[in-house]
Amino acid sequence: MLQQTQGYRWAVTELRQRQKTNKGAPAYSRFINRPLGRRLAAVAYSLSLTPNAVTGLSALCTAGGLATIALFEPTVLTSMLIAALLVLGYALDSADGQLARLQGRGSAAGEWLDHIVDAVKTVSLHVVVLICWYRFYPVDEGWYLVPMAYQVVACSLFFSMILTDQLRRLNAGSKDHYLQGQGKSSALYSLAVVPTDFGLICIAFLLLWWPPVFMTVYALLMLANAAFLVLALYKWYREVKSLG
Repeated sequence: MLQQTQGYRWAVTELRQRQKTNKGAPAYSRFINRPLGRRLAAVAYSLSLTPNAVTGLSALCTAGGLATIALFEPTVLTSMLIAALLVLGYALDSADGQLARLQGRGSAAGEWLDHIVDAVKTVSLHVVVLICWYRFYPVDEGWYLVPMAYQVVACSLFFSMILTDQLRRLNAGSKDHYLQGQGKSSALYSLAVVPTDFGLICIAFLLLWWPPVFMTVYALLMLANAAFLVLALYKWYREVKSLG
């Protein structure tokens, strides 16, 4: 126990020095999810877990939250459970990468697995919201278009971000081009883009038991993400075009 405690303390201290860039990071990820992930990574290090094991735990927590959305009628208690599982899954998603950096065990296979879990999560989230609305919400059928649209926006945003990052890496030999994806963002920018953060929608599920409020919040988040996607695609296209 003493050895595990010492390992945890060392890991927390070491991870503070090994944080990746916060450029473009929304406020929830920057100020809540990454610090929480750092603590979970330190716990995983003290227990001698591998990064892939942490990725698996993240997937299990997220899957549990998504299944609860689709299978059970929303109540205050189930809404709290859903939010807790999704928040924990998201924090573990941050922890696996931090643990890999700490252990020096980063690999292409680990990155691939992490992205696959993220892709499944991105596709599935709005499907289960649609199922929940269909089964439990007394809404007009037109509302079903909202989670459908949100899924298109979320998937487009996720895959365009991944592709842009990969193209930056391919052109990393040109330092000026690579540094466009590095550096820091101001706290004000992080707050401005917080609607695009998966963590915010995790918190929004606390309102799932209250249909009118949840539907309004969910629709506003969809619109905010759609607006961000339009602006981001223009910026990323110009950046990629400059790579030649």
